[in-house]
Amino acid sequence: MTLDDLGYSKDIENYRVTENLSSFSVARVITEHKERYIVKNDLEEYEAELIGNLRFTATERSDFPAVGDWVAISEYDTNKALIHHVLPRSSVLERQAVGKHGEKQIIATNIDVGFIVQAINRDFSINRLERYLTICHTSKVMPIIVLTKIDLISKTELENLINTISSRINNTTILPISNTTTEGIDNLKSHIKHGKTYCLLGSSGVGKSSLLNTISGKELMKTGEISEQIDRGKHVTTHRELIVLEDGGIIIDNPGMREVGITENSEGIEMTFEDILELSKECRFSDCTHVHEKGCAILAAIENHELDIDAYENYQRMEREKQFFEASLQEKRSKDKAFGKMIRANKKIRKQNKF
Repeated sequence: MTLDDLGYSKDIENYRVTENLSSFSVARVITEHKERYIVKNDLEEYEAELIGNLRFTATERSDFPAVGDWVAISEYDTNKALIHHVLPRSSVLERQAVGKHGEKQIIATNIDVGFIVQAINRDFSINRLERYLTICHTSKVMPIIVLTKIDLISKTELENLINTISSRINNTTILPISNTTTEGIDNLKSHIKHGKTYCLLGSSGVGKSSLLNTISGKELMKTGEISEQIDRGKHVTTHRELIVLEDGGIIIDNPGMREVGITENSEGIEMTFEDILELSKECRFSDCTHVHEKGCAILAAIENHELDIDAYENYQRMEREKQFFEASLQEKRSKDKAFGKMIRANKKIRKQNKF
């Protein structure tokens, strides 16, 4: 295996040379467990931990390595290493941290393509697809929708479902597949290129781990049996893991995400709801909220059945989440600033008391 097989690029190498990191080896983070990591390079896999300076100078969670990161390491024992530096990220897939207002959670880094995996059975939701599309667009990661378990429905039902998705979601590739019959798998494999990194995104039980096993031809990930009560696979994946395929390409498997919270970046929402954004330019008032104003082009399009009302309502929900995240982030920053000011004042007082 070479570094190129792991997705190493000229940009990363140029940064390594420019920043005088050539004395260190480079490796990619393949798993993370509470600030302990498994990293991999062209020679070996290592159990790795952060050096003290990197740990104590971190100001937020994003300063720590995440699955998909390239890091500068030094080996100090058999299969042991220290992480000295996190190299620049080409992309960061993230969502609002669950239960933590104004905070983000990194899903994975240095991703080229997000495979948004949804099963066609009872958990199917276009609203959820639009949320995953938004976090991909925000991160400048190309999304591809993968519909699994197509063996459960007829060809006609599948065609109708794809048409329904396409009527709301434009310019996004849709790949229908079955892990049971392997239908569509060769087509999906044709989208996986050597040295590119793909992240599996989706809820629990939609078949992400089964898909990874099917693509690789190996039992790489444990899979659960289908539950008769909820008609979906049981959640098995408990942590993120980067896997290099023998035929080329790198896949990151993820635990199922029950919540896909939106952060403060508006670009992702605008790309997902491009039709709504274009309509908004025709509104009578520049500050139109698209809720009750006369002369609102969006409301007019809904009334004339030119715009899907479900897409509009999902857009409004995500806009409200973005605004709430922005307000929470601002409040958090204000508190951190006030706390820092108090600490500096106390240090000054203690210093004066010494004399």
